[in-house]
Amino acid sequence: MNITITSVHNERVKQWAALLDKKHRDRSGRFIIEGIHLIKEAFDAGAAVHVVVYDMERGVPSELEPYMDGAGAQEWAAASTAVMAKCTGTDSAPPVFAVVGKRNNDTSALFRQDSLVVVLDGVRDPGNAGTIIRAADAAGADAVVLGKGCVDLYNPKTVRSTMGSLFHLPIIEADLSKLLPEAQERGMRLVGTSLQAQHTCYSYDWRQPSWMLFGSEADGLSPAVLAMVNETVIIPMKGKAESLNVAMAASVLLYEALRQRHYR
Repeated sequence: MNITITSVHNERVKQWAALLDKKHRDRSGRFIIEGIHLIKEAFDAGAAVHVVVYDMERGVPSELEPYMDGAGAQEWAAASTAVMAKCTGTDSAPPVFAVVGKRNNDTSALFRQDSLVVVLDGVRDPGNAGTIIRAADAAGADAVVLGKGCVDLYNPKTVRSTMGSLFHLPIIEADLSKLLPEAQERGMRLVGTSLQAQHTCYSYDWRQPSWMLFGSEADGLSPAVLAMVNETVIIPMKGKAESLNVAMAASVLLYEALRQRHYR
């Protein structure tokens, strides 16, 4: 089905623009993705793409034409540049965006025999959260868990920062006070970072079932979560940098786990 929309006052446009707010995303179970790459990733992952909206002056991007045969989105819409800008909230409107249904993620990936899971505790910066999800995907982690206090996974900035990785692995929003004790009961090792740690991230054995825990940019792990960790590690630094941000720290640990598990 193809439609054309030119007015920012159109009811459909109002519904799409409302998805820039979390309460409307939660209520509708839908979110917005922007750009050709993310839309291709959504199609290829079999996500529920409800509508693709493209700039009527530019037309359908050639990269997306193969998805117009009925196996892709339920609907395609041509829209004015003003509509594109209103629904994406970016300084420069993208040539295309889509409305996608939120994913139902399988939690069984959390408790595999050799599970490698990234857990975020109060990580509020969308760029950091999205980058960590992307690094977890690249390093072959089984899942990412977002605890309470984290940025919304479907925040447009978070979605953009994942570069499509949110479609590649389970990302689960959970209450850590309940999930972490269950993980320990099922044989998972909970590992955090600490300047007082006895092990470096290179001496720890990441081949065992491990959950990597990362806290907020300002305060680190919350006291309640820190009290549950089985082990802490430190990332050694030879230079004069005071610290690494949480996304960089996560990437270092994830790639050391990848090295130990696959490139010994």
